[in-house]
Amino acid sequence: MTIKLGLVGTGTVGGGCIDILKKHADDFARHYGIEMELVRVCSRNPEQAEEHGVADIFTDDYQEILSDPEIDIVIELIGGTTVARNVVLGALAAGKNVVTANKALMATHGQEIMEAAEAAGREIAFEASVGGGIPIIDPLKHCLISNEILTVMGIVNGTTNYMLTSMAEQGSDYSEVLREAQMKGFAEADPTADVGGFDAAAKIAILASIAFNSRVTLDEVFTEGITHISPVDLEAARDMGYCVKLLAIAHRTPDGIDVRVHPTMLPLNHQLATVNGVMNAIYVVGDAVGETMFFGPGAGAGPAASAVMGDVMDMARRLQANVAPLVGCTCTDDLPIVPMSDLKTKYYIRFTVADRPGVLSATAGVFAKHDVSVRSVIQRGQKSGGIVNLAYVTHTARESNVRAVLDEIAQLEDVLRDEPSVIRVED
Repeated sequence: MTIKLGLVGTGTVGGGCIDILKKHADDFARHYGIEMELVRVCSRNPEQAEEHGVADIFTDDYQEILSDPEIDIVIELIGGTTVARNVVLGALAAGKNVVTANKALMATHGQEIMEAAEAAGREIAFEASVGGGIPIIDPLKHCLISNEILTVMGIVNGTTNYMLTSMAEQGSDYSEVLREAQMKGFAEADPTADVGGFDAAAKIAILASIAFNSRVTLDEVFTEGITHISPVDLEAARDMGYCVKLLAIAHRTPDGIDVRVHPTMLPLNHQLATVNGVMNAIYVVGDAVGETMFFGPGAGAGPAASAVMGDVMDMARRLQANVAPLVGCTCTDDLPIVPMSDLKTKYYIRFTVADRPGVLSATAGVFAKHDVSVRSVIQRGQKSGGIVNLAYVTHTARESNVRAVLDEIAQLEDVLRDEPSVIRVED
């Protein structure tokens, strides 16, 4: 039995999938008995289909794929949450199984899609939506299923990890490393989704939902990006025995799910502290297995296509054996999301201030007023015009109290109106 595939999206990842099929189709049949045929591809760019040698099966209308009774699996790789949602839901309604790499779609409409798959008796797989080529969804749903997962925490955006690594190693400022990342193809022309933390937020929403068996959506994830981070912050962190990473964090707590994305100080001896450049890693703690880490390339044609085709092959194998989907939606609980205002952690907070007498005592008084205990004060980088960086490192404090401190200090006369640098600590 030959499994027929329809591909919607012939960009970077879609092209990678076509290349894998062309290169390894005979190997799949010989080693695993999986025979697959790509019978239709769809996109808005016919030149991409021609470039990958599939112009003869090209269409610009995805409905031709959904309505083709021969197609068993639809692969959705166009991204976004509008047309992609129509493609995925339409394919399931038409009795087809679906593989997608669409993190935004699954983090926003995951419940609707999982319910549609169950109603249709079909399968939806989305390994490539998180971590690119790093296997993580399948391990959470299979290999680690005997555990109560306590923590999922990771570096899941290669753009920001590359930028923070370059800033730390070269001392370059944010705008300089962003231009460098764009020139090297590591950052988009509009980098907002990456540097703003939204890409990572979608991924941790998906991981938290699977890890804790409770639905977490994108809009429930507290999200802060790296735009306010400066080399002076990274230097201060290193002096204190930390590095700074944009972390996607999810903890199971007695009060519910603590889920957030923000720049974070990690001890230099933490497993994630050595993950640099464009590489990604996801750290998982289970009550039985203990600490584990999944490491590898988080993006790119090859890694993402590898994950997509892994899902396709697993699905094809079950179709050939006439086996029903093994794992559907596992969000059987309804755990509350812990409000960010309730977070208790340590903080590094840097302001740009005028170098005048009384500034230190005035700002320190605000911390004391709001019951935030200061562990140390760091003054660095005198600038022209008598401007200095003044950083406070706190003991454990509540987020709501720290927010009150930030709001009040922002109004002080000698504090510049630059966005303060706030970095939370994850020991």
